[in-house]
Amino acid sequence: MKPLIKFFKDVSIKDVGLVGGKNASLGEMYRKLAAKGVRIPNGFATTAAAYNYFLEESGLKKQIKDILKNLNTKSVVDIGVRGSKVRRAIMAAKFPDDLREQLIAAYRDLSAFYKTTNLHVAVRSSATAEDLPDASFAGQQESYLNISGEKALLKAVKMCIASLFTNRAISYRADKGFDHFKIALSVGVQKMVRSDLGCSGVMFTIDTESGFANTVLVSSIYGLGDYIVQGNVSPDEFLVFKPTRQIISRHTSRKRVKEIYGRPGKKSVREVPVAFHLQTEPSITDKQVLQLADWGMIIEEHYKRPMDIEWAMDGKEKKLYIVQARPETVISSRNKNVVEEYSLGARGKVIASGKSVGSKIGSGIVKRIMSVKEIAKFKPGEVLVTEMTDPDWEPIMKIASAIVTDKGGRTCHAAIVSRELGVPCVVGTENGSIKIKTGQEVTVSCAEGDDGFVYQGKLPFKIHKTDITNLKRPKTKIMMNIASPEMAFASSFIPNDGVGLAREEFITANYIKIHPLALLNFATLKDKKLKNQIDNLTEGYKNKADYFIDRMAQGIALIAAAFYPKDVILRFSDFKTNEYANLIGGHLYEPVEDNPMLGWRGASRYYDPRYEAGFALECAAIKKVREDMGLHNLKVMLPMCRTTEEGLLVLKTMEKYGLKQHVNGLEVYVMAEIPANIILADDFAEIFDGFSIGSNDLTQMTLGIDRDAGNLHIAGVSNEKNDAVKTLIKYLIEVGKKTHTKVGICGQAPSDFPDFAKFLMDEGIDSISLNPDVVVKTTAYLAGAGKKVTVGKKKTTKVGAKKRKVSKT
Repeated sequence: MKPLIKFFKDVSIKDVGLVGGKNASLGEMYRKLAAKGVRIPNGFATTAAAYNYFLEESGLKKQIKDILKNLNTKSVVDIGVRGSKVRRAIMAAKFPDDLREQLIAAYRDLSAFYKTTNLHVAVRSSATAEDLPDASFAGQQESYLNISGEKALLKAVKMCIASLFTNRAISYRADKGFDHFKIALSVGVQKMVRSDLGCSGVMFTIDTESGFANTVLVSSIYGLGDYIVQGNVSPDEFLVFKPTRQIISRHTSRKRVKEIYGRPGKKSVREVPVAFHLQTEPSITDKQVLQLADWGMIIEEHYKRPMDIEWAMDGKEKKLYIVQARPETVISSRNKNVVEEYSLGARGKVIASGKSVGSKIGSGIVKRIMSVKEIAKFKPGEVLVTEMTDPDWEPIMKIASAIVTDKGGRTCHAAIVSRELGVPCVVGTENGSIKIKTGQEVTVSCAEGDDGFVYQGKLPFKIHKTDITNLKRPKTKIMMNIASPEMAFASSFIPNDGVGLAREEFITANYIKIHPLALLNFATLKDKKLKNQIDNLTEGYKNKADYFIDRMAQGIALIAAAFYPKDVILRFSDFKTNEYANLIGGHLYEPVEDNPMLGWRGASRYYDPRYEAGFALECAAIKKVREDMGLHNLKVMLPMCRTTEEGLLVLKTMEKYGLKQHVNGLEVYVMAEIPANIILADDFAEIFDGFSIGSNDLTQMTLGIDRDAGNLHIAGVSNEKNDAVKTLIKYLIEVGKKTHTKVGICGQAPSDFPDFAKFLMDEGIDSISLNPDVVVKTTAYLAGAGKKVTVGKKKTTKVGAKKRKVSKT
């Protein structure tokens, strides 16, 4: 007879067909990675042979076949009735004596290994198909925690076996075309980590939304980890950049409750509140995050593919453990040579918002379902709105056009399954199930960055798919203009030579929202309403200035990391006074100007005593990104620098706050957006490392047109293609060649006018920075020396209009 039980030390990844993917992975890591410092709790697994032996000896196999005969796999009700009968039959059956004795002996040996009796263990299911060893059926079966004692262990093992026939598992196998009787179940028994006294979570060694491979996402909550997957608690999230092994982004959520072990004789787990003062504190330290990320990279390197990993921190031992690892198969399997973009035709009224999962858009009639008992009411194509989901909801999730939940983060069950199914999903709306009503027609958009939106009505949207496999590149560097940090990872897959313009303004307006001087002067603010507003946004920050530095640094770091090690040129804040005034508290610090476009903006603010302290915060954020996070590919750029004297004053001010030109390779560019920058280009070239043409402002300043006043635009002569503007640009490129100073362009013109981009290339400009949506088209145009060419296969689908139309170019 084949072995009935195997300890982890005797299991490898080659044993998937014997002990399932989950247990095979644990054995593989226990054997191969412990020597590299990865800590895995010891344990053992029952084998597929043990499962089949149990079913044959007890007569269960025939009994189950009879129960499932003529099963209607399309009926949720029929699956529920039959599944319940099968599970009851399994629980009533007896283990063969030799299997029972081997289970007890293995449990005693494991207890002895940890120098105790009746060791507390986690009992986990690991299903597999013997003729399809790669099918691990992750998430379809149950796990049971905090099991202690031989009697409790035997019961938990049987419950795991019964979970092979839960309603969701039966439905899943029917959908995938698997024969119920060619599936076996292995039960893993592993030392229980006391994360009820510590914390636990999930980590992915790939960005779960874009597929960007250079990050590790670590999610963490207090207590047992089930509450992350169930969506009961929105987790703290940390993003670690692999090349520098540094945290580049962190989000701390309010964690009101946690799951811990139950009391003796009661339920195995129970929910308790988290102490108020700990709710907004990180549930894990930075040092622990980096330790986990290191382990994640070791595991990924061992398996040679992105991984989905569960971890736990023992609150008694103060030690971290890896408790499960499986290959990430959804994001990593995408074709990176096909660029897919969803875009709304128009925005509507926002009903609810939360975290976006994926980057798609879906629409339909809402069905609000708050209990799994009601899922039979759900119809294909409807939008599922609920509090949260678990595996029992999967039969209707796969037929939904979109999903919206009140609770959960990017690693909750709803997010994981939606990602796998390719269904747009917005999680963590908090009150979506209250605001969105059954019968409403809505559009769910996950195509606008980090935030996902539920719009009223059915809005038209487009799907653009472009195959870039054979995209030719021109001699001129093609860079990108990036505003939103959330879009950086996805944009990095578009062929590019880096970022010619990263804008601070978007980060300030959307990440920070508060005027920097209002944060610095928070203690002396007299407006109580204003102070409460700032307090709510800066929760967890005693020093309000740190809020600005952290949020700005994280936004910048996401962009710099996305394109690492290529150059990323960050422009210091270029808000005008009226735009600064619109920030929270901004009206207290900004003058009212008749023409802000030509007023106190750009370089003139940075050394001015009225704003210098605010500029110091920008410098601190950039210093953090370059020095603490190791992203030395980040360069900086001054906007609206009117004179060389002003440029020198800014460089001196930067040095005062820790940013000295050329130290650690720091290059400083200047925007060429005033005719003076170009007329005196030789002088500016002595001070700065490069020029970036701001064609919008240069056109305005050259032609005397206020670009904020649309009625003054003169058709045919007011755009960047005017000969006066082109003459200035041509001269600047010549000076750049003569002085060996880089010249690029980040203005709108080459994105709008392909022929203008060709003019720049022909003149020998070093780089052209484009909006992401035109990079592929313009790259192909320039590579063809100005001839319109077809890029691979481009397909545009219009959805939501009166007619569904597909056009090919």
